Amino acid sequence: MNENFQELWNGCLEIIHDNIGDEKFDTWFKCAKAVSYNDDVLTLELPSMFYKEQYEGVYYEILRMSLQRKFGKEVKLVYNVAMVGGDTASVVHIPSTRQSSIAVNKSFTSAQRPASPFANVQYADVDPQLNPAYNFDNYCVGQSNHLPFVTAEFIANHPEKTDFNPFFLYGEVGVGKTHLIQAIGLRIKETRPNSRVLYVTYREFQNQCSTAYMQHKVPDFIRWYENIDVLLIDDLQEISGKDGTMNVLFPIFNHLHQHGKHLIFTSDRAPVDLDGVTDRLIDRFKWGVVAEMKKPDLQLRKAILKSKAEHNGLDLPQEVIDVIADNADGSVRQLEGIVMGLITTSIARRVPIDADLAREVMQHTVKVQRHTINFDMIVEATAGFYHLNPDVIFSKSRVRDIADARQMIMYLAHKHTKLSSPAIGAKLNRRHATVLHGISAIADRIPFCKDLSAALEAIEADLKRM
Repeated sequence: MNENFQELWNGCLEIIHDNIGDEKFDTWFKCAKAVSYNDDVLTLELPSMFYKEQYEGVYYEILRMSLQRKFGKEVKLVYNVAMVGGDTASVVHIPSTRQSSIAVNKSFTSAQRPASPFANVQYADVDPQLNPAYNFDNYCVGQSNHLPFVTAEFIANHPEKTDFNPFFLYGEVGVGKTHLIQAIGLRIKETRPNSRVLYVTYREFQNQCSTAYMQHKVPDFIRWYENIDVLLIDDLQEISGKDGTMNVLFPIFNHLHQHGKHLIFTSDRAPVDLDGVTDRLIDRFKWGVVAEMKKPDLQLRKAILKSKAEHNGLDLPQEVIDVIADNADGSVRQLEGIVMGLITTSIARRVPIDADLAREVMQHTVKVQRHTINFDMIVEATAGFYHLNPDVIFSKSRVRDIADARQMIMYLAHKHTKLSSPAIGAKLNRRHATVLHGISAIADRIPFCKDLSAALEAIEADLKRM
């Protein structure tokens, strides 16, 4: 152990402070503690995974530069993070993903570059370009993504089988497509380290292809890709109208498919909806499994929020989870953004995370869809709950169930619409005073009548679904 590592780390902090200023330094680096330094491995203690992700992303370059200057070029980072509050028993040791991992096997000093077919490398040394955070263990499954998940897991666990080849996954932006296909690649690399797995965005593939054309190396480009075992291409919808790229992808597809190699694609639309793509390619995309990934439903949104919070060492109150899940539109990426927004706001202000803070954060990060409830919807939902024909509510009948339903409509119309009491009375063929009495009768009974409270909750739930 280098006994002077604390001094070296303090020197790093001075460099970082000089470059990022007081506010950012106090927020992100003041809490970091250097706990050990052995065999060129520096271990930092951090309060949550969120700090680690900031170090690996936003502050990577300044951190790399300061560490190299003080510790030398061979230094590597490991993070100690308590996954549950300050519980020391829950501390996990996480190597920096920018230096080494099962998927990205490179030193801390290496620049993160897309794999290139023009590099003079052995095929077995292909950098898969996978993000270790995108794995099956932290992927939340629900009704909206069950089929894609089952298919992905089968491919990952049985790469020798080609029942689902190619696998074409489509859905809106932010629903977790990238996470799922990278999880396939990571699992295959874990169980079969010598497999040549490659993840590229379509844009990276397109740029490489353009270079091949300019350098007159298209045959070399194709041959390089024909030696990949599992090819994962993200955002394939951008291929539309790119004839040169399609002419290159076609023989690569044919070769890999013929030799039992896996082809996995994502897109924001189904193959049949890809404009400007040749019929022969669209036909091949449909040879295997085409699966749609939908936005997560309410229960899955709650599970995702809980998972993302735990990943960052945060125990979100159930009330906060409910508020976010009820108002967010369901995009996984959006949910992640809200959790990050809560964490940063809480840290910056030094305030606890509660429902009010969640609502405030969402005002700036989420375009909340306002659900407009009108009088006719209230009549329909209430009549349905009481098993009544809506017409009888407007009659002169004083039967108990009808009268109760009528008062419930008065109360809900007053609560959820901008109708005045006289306007509500006019719609129900009742006097203004009758409406006021009906509203008060419901409001006064709700705190003391469980059946009435349950009825109100059930009707309002139906209104939300309309």
